[in-house]
Amino acid sequence: MSLNRKKRRMFIVLLLFTFLYTGIITRLAWIQVIATRSFSVHNVDLVERAVAQRREKIVLNTGRGMIYDRKGNPLTGDEQIGLAIFPLVRYSLGDSGKVGKLGQILGITKEEAGMLLSSVKYAGFWQDKDGNIISLREDQARQIRELNLSGVIPLPVTTRYPKNWLARHVIGYIGQNPKLIQEKYQEDVEAGVLKPTSKVGIAGLERTFQPFLMGVGETSVSYYVDGRGNPLNGLDVRLQKADNSFYPLTLVTTIDTTIQEQLEKAFDSSPVRKGAAVVLDVETKDVLAMVSRPNLDPSKANTASDAWRNRAIKQAIPGSIFKIVVAAAALEEGVVKPDDHFTCKGNLGKYGFSCWKKEGHGDITFEQAFAQSCNIAFAEIVKKVGPEKLQQYAVKLGLNQQIGWEKLPFYKLGKFRQFDSEDRGQVFAHDIPVKDEGILIQTGIGQRDVQLTPMQAANMAAIIASGGKKQKVRVVQSVNYQNGTTFYRFEDRPLDGADISPATASTLRKFMEDVVDQGTATILKRLPWKVAGKSGTAQTIVRDEPKNNHWFVGYVPREKPRYAIAVLAEEQPTTGMNQATKLFGSFITDLAQAEQEKYKQN
Repeated sequence: MSLNRKKRRMFIVLLLFTFLYTGIITRLAWIQVIATRSFSVHNVDLVERAVAQRREKIVLNTGRGMIYDRKGNPLTGDEQIGLAIFPLVRYSLGDSGKVGKLGQILGITKEEAGMLLSSVKYAGFWQDKDGNIISLREDQARQIRELNLSGVIPLPVTTRYPKNWLARHVIGYIGQNPKLIQEKYQEDVEAGVLKPTSKVGIAGLERTFQPFLMGVGETSVSYYVDGRGNPLNGLDVRLQKADNSFYPLTLVTTIDTTIQEQLEKAFDSSPVRKGAAVVLDVETKDVLAMVSRPNLDPSKANTASDAWRNRAIKQAIPGSIFKIVVAAAALEEGVVKPDDHFTCKGNLGKYGFSCWKKEGHGDITFEQAFAQSCNIAFAEIVKKVGPEKLQQYAVKLGLNQQIGWEKLPFYKLGKFRQFDSEDRGQVFAHDIPVKDEGILIQTGIGQRDVQLTPMQAANMAAIIASGGKKQKVRVVQSVNYQNGTTFYRFEDRPLDGADISPATASTLRKFMEDVVDQGTATILKRLPWKVAGKSGTAQTIVRDEPKNNHWFVGYVPREKPRYAIAVLAEEQPTTGMNQATKLFGSFITDLAQAEQEKYKQN
């Protein structure tokens, strides 16, 4: 090979290296000088990433909007003083005096305090075995600050859900769901408001009000350290907080904390493990309390489990409480009068249709048949009413439709509903011969294909107790700015279907009083408030085993109704007393006592 050829090749190689080196230098210059704040197509902030590598951070508050009850008491956002521990505390472990003193303040041994501090790998709060932040008293926090132990700091921290929080299914929960974010909140991701890993509302009000509750920035504290984890001089604890007097927005619900507590207490004291209950304000149709069981644990939320479902807005077979609809139609249409007589011999003689009282009720009036829940009499009555009128009056009483507050359009959100995944219920299934006599009489006693939700049942009682007036059911009164001023107030919304007449409502009230005075719910006669209502038992099959759904729906006090209540106890044994009626009685007793004590205090 000639010398010139060798020189040419060396020149080309050197030239290539020069271009490569120049490219690398140019790229580094671009990254470090020009594109430090918007590197790559994803606009990665390299300065922020570099700082983050030297930062140990604890989030004190996610910045998500609060949810309050009707009187302004918080239902979310439990603020407490927690013990924040940063990994750099390992450099203070040699000071056994301070470690021992910390143990004394916390009520643990010196050895336990040492293990607590030495086991810390990431910045976080002192927690119990269940993962709950342990709250410090004010005097403990003061003593720990005076101890001046590096990396150990008492800090105010807000837990989204208190340990014993109320109305869990109403509020719902937040969690990570990249698929949901991609489907519903892609614009927020593109705007930088959300990330695929952000926590968003998964169920309940957290989900339906996600666009309003979404925060504008978290509150956090950071320690800055060098490559060895030592604190950087001049960079002590730094507080980072979004400064906005208007956002995040907050929700003011219609929930009454006192009533909610009493309703949950009644469920927890009963043998009912699966079911729901709803308390509505008779006049406004607002939700005052709503309970669903099994209860919800956000830390173990599973959308495939029963605990995740808010059973208060999920449909179930109603049984005899549906006789209220049959009675309303018969009275309003004038096809049956209260004193008309029927004969119950215990069975109809066909379709295998029988009464719950095997020997029959004998000669019985319409009014007595309602109080005694006679199936045979109601089979005859529903045949006089007919399927068309039955469906019409179901709608008049708020059934066969979604009754939760909704509006189209609403604040750029299209159709908006306050309740997450509310069922609409039904009277007849699709594509069945509704005029078939066997199907019609089974429907008339709330069996066959009839479905309704506990919220619909409570609303039906509220409609009757208020003389036939009806409207959409609310659970949120308003969305407010952070400073307390109103962003949006949820006005009354009409409910589909005409009203029942005040005369029909009055007769139904008398019928429901008879149920308690001399019918199937006489165990409620001695309550502090006089009750009117209707009990019901629906037959169902659970895992090939016959079970009963127990219902009670009614209102109190009888003379001047304030509360309309529905209780559902699901999957009960086929023998034994009605657990929904019993639970209703316990709740009313406790609620009346709580209101009486409150009155004495005032």
